[in-house]
Amino acid sequence: MTALDSLRVPPELSARVPAEQRGAGRGDVRLLVSRGVEVTHRRFGDLPGELRAGDVLVVNTSMTLAAAVNGRLGGEPVVVHFSTRGEDGRWAVELRRPDGDGTTLPRPGGPAGAVVRLPGGDALVLEDPLGPREGARLWWARVPWDVPGLLRRYGRPIRYAYTERDQPLSAYRTVFAVPSPDGSGSAEMPSAARPFTAGLVAALVSRGVQFAPLTLHTGVASAEVHEPPYPERFEVPPTTAWLVNAARAGGGRVIAVGTTAVRALESAAGEDGVVRAAAGWTDLVVTPQRGVRAVDGLLTGLHEPEASHLLMLEAVAGRETLRRGYAEALAHRYLWHEFGDIHLLLPDARQVAYAPRYSSNYS
Repeated sequence: MTALDSLRVPPELSARVPAEQRGAGRGDVRLLVSRGVEVTHRRFGDLPGELRAGDVLVVNTSMTLAAAVNGRLGGEPVVVHFSTRGEDGRWAVELRRPDGDGTTLPRPGGPAGAVVRLPGGDALVLEDPLGPREGARLWWARVPWDVPGLLRRYGRPIRYAYTERDQPLSAYRTVFAVPSPDGSGSAEMPSAARPFTAGLVAALVSRGVQFAPLTLHTGVASAEVHEPPYPERFEVPPTTAWLVNAARAGGGRVIAVGTTAVRALESAAGEDGVVRAAAGWTDLVVTPQRGVRAVDGLLTGLHEPEASHLLMLEAVAGRETLRRGYAEALAHRYLWHEFGDIHLLLPDARQVAYAPRYSSNYS
C-alpha cells in the first residue's frame, strides 16, 4: 500500500505529447517544489534557484532504445517489448497485443517454446519466465545476435495509451544519454531528466552544482499492474562515488534525478552511508522501511497512485510530504507521466544546518 491509494488522477492530467509540442521547449514544464510539507510552484527553468553550491545532481546516462518491434506468434500479431539484456546473451521480453492505434494491450505471457517471427526474417524463442510461471509477464528469450541492429532497423519507442501519437526516438532520450558499448540501454526513458537542456546544465554548473553520472538500464514497466521493478543492470563509477561522498561530508545535498538514479546509488551505498563503486544487477526496492542511505533529495515525475515508485518517494521525503505535494499537484492541474511536470523533493527548509552522517577520507 502506498501513501496515495485514495488519490485519483483524472485522465485529462496525463501529458499526451512532449513539452516542446505544448510550449516553448523541453524545459517548458512546471516544477512542484516540496520542502517538507511546504510546497511552492515554479517553472523547471527556475531549478538553479532552488539548489545551492555544493549540491550534487546524480543523473542516469542510460540511452533509451527503440524497444518495441512488431512480430507474429503463429497467426497472432504481437508487439515485442525488449526489456533487458542478460549476461548470457538472452533478452527479457514482453509480448503485447496491438491495439490498432499504435498502442498495445497486455496479453498472457509465454508459452515456453513459442517462436515469435520478427522483421527481416529473424525470430526469437521464449524459454523461461522471470518469476513464477503462472501470470509471468516477462520471459527470457533466445534472440538474434544483433538485437541492437534489429531495434535500429525496425524498432520504435514503447508507447502507452495515454499518449496521443507515436513520437521520434529523440523525444525519449535525455541530454545525459550516452551510448553503451554493447548496445544495451533502457526500454523506457529515465524521464525525470527529460526537461534538462544544455543551457540549464551550464546554468547549474555556473552556480556550483555538480553532476555525478551513473547508469541503470531500465526494463519494461507495467502500466497495468504496477508491480515492483525486476532486477536491472547498473554501474556506479568511482568518480561518482567520490563526488557523492565528498559532497555529503562537506554539507552538500545529494539529489537523485529520477527513481532509477536512486535505485542505482542506493545499491552502491553501504549501511554506513558511504557509496562505493559498484556494477552488476540490482533487485533493490527502496521502501520507507528500508529507507535511504545516500540520497537527500529527489527530482522526479508524478506517478500513478498505485505505482511502487511512491514507496521510494516516501522513503526519501516522508508520507505527509508526499500527500501534501500530490494534493497540490492535483489542485493546480499538473501533468503526469513521462512528458509531464516535475516534482522536486528537498529536505525541510526549517531544519538546522545539514550534519554529515558519516566521515571518510575519500582517498
